[in-house]
Amino acid sequence: MNRLIEKVTLSKLDGSYIKLLNHLEKQTLIILDDFGLQPLSQEIRLTLLQLLEDRYGKKSIIITSQLPIAKWYEYINDPTLADAIMDRLTANANRIELKGESRRRKKSGNS
Repeated sequence: MNRLIEKVTLSKLDGSYIKLLNHLEKQTLIILDDFGLQPLSQEIRLTLLQLLEDRYGKKSIIITSQLPIAKWYEYINDPTLADAIMDRLTANANRIELKGESRRRKKSGNS
């Protein structure tokens, strides 16, 4: 997610935003990792909506987050865009909720 935000911001500055959207649209799978870690600007919210719209029913997107889905609407922080984004995210979605300890932490006794 951080990389997407950086790329969108830079592409807006250098005039390559449409080229970036076209590139993302062609990808078979997009993975947005760590959704919800940093605030979304209006341009990122609009880009996310466009990305989801371009892929809806055609190509896959995986979103990972430590933020509970119940808080995503509040995180998006724009009622109209949150409705549109969440609608596209949840219609046809497969939701997997993981519980337990982090897989990155080493367990004691394992060296």
